[in-house]
Amino acid sequence: MTVVTAEEVATGPRAGRRALRNAARGLRSVVLSVVSVLVGVGIWQFLAMKYGASLVASPSATFDAARELASDGTLTNSIIASSRRILIGWGLGLLVGVPLGLLIGQIPIVRQLLDPYTEFFRFIPPIAFVTLAVVWLGIGESSKVVLIFYTAVFIVTLNTSAGVMAVSESKVRAAAGLGANRRQILRGVVLPSTVPHIITGARLAMGNSFLTIVSAEIVAAQVGLGSLIWTSRNYGRIDWVFVGIITLGILGFVFDRVLRIVASRGLSRYGVKV
Repeated sequence: MTVVTAEEVATGPRAGRRALRNAARGLRSVVLSVVSVLVGVGIWQFLAMKYGASLVASPSATFDAARELASDGTLTNSIIASSRRILIGWGLGLLVGVPLGLLIGQIPIVRQLLDPYTEFFRFIPPIAFVTLAVVWLGIGESSKVVLIFYTAVFIVTLNTSAGVMAVSESKVRAAAGLGANRRQILRGVVLPSTVPHIITGARLAMGNSFLTIVSAEIVAAQVGLGSLIWTSRNYGRIDWVFVGIITLGILGFVFDRVLRIVASRGLSRYGVKV
């Protein structure tokens, strides 16, 4: 015979109410997002009507232009080209920036040696190096990837090193007192505590990569969203310009959302909340 306790009887209704509250919260979030988008589209339509098609393309005109660019493959090729450059440059920035940030945060002499360079170059915008990148690397993919790498690596490095230096000294001393060596402390204490800072740096680097790709593609690219925006401007197609800008925003939103989902599901045990 199964005995059901009073606590178990009470837990059922509480769980049901909790599930209803979560569902209501999720529905409310969706409704607010939809309302926000509709309000934004309404303001956009108002501005288009007020200033005319020569200055502001309407939502319907932008949608028609997007279909036109998608039908001949221009929009798809631009999205693929820009996405590939961003992901490669951003990924290289992570691969270099995370280990470099760990070294800077952990070893004082490395921090002292590299600090003048990180503090100097991080204030120079990537667009300042566009001409040099084209001269040194040509108009191929390398110049765009290197510029995005330059954008990402300093952001990731600084966030990672800040996370390392923010680790509680008592945790490090406790691990050392239990006999852990430097490598074990890095792997078991420092790195887990630094993961949220790394994710923040990765998200910031992703956003800045989108800023860089436009300037890089305007100067030295035949295909890409930046090139599409610049070419549209030359032909006086404001609707195409709007398509390129909105596509950049949507693409950035999708990339950041995927990164947040992966981080929240795979790294939640490290305290990542995005």
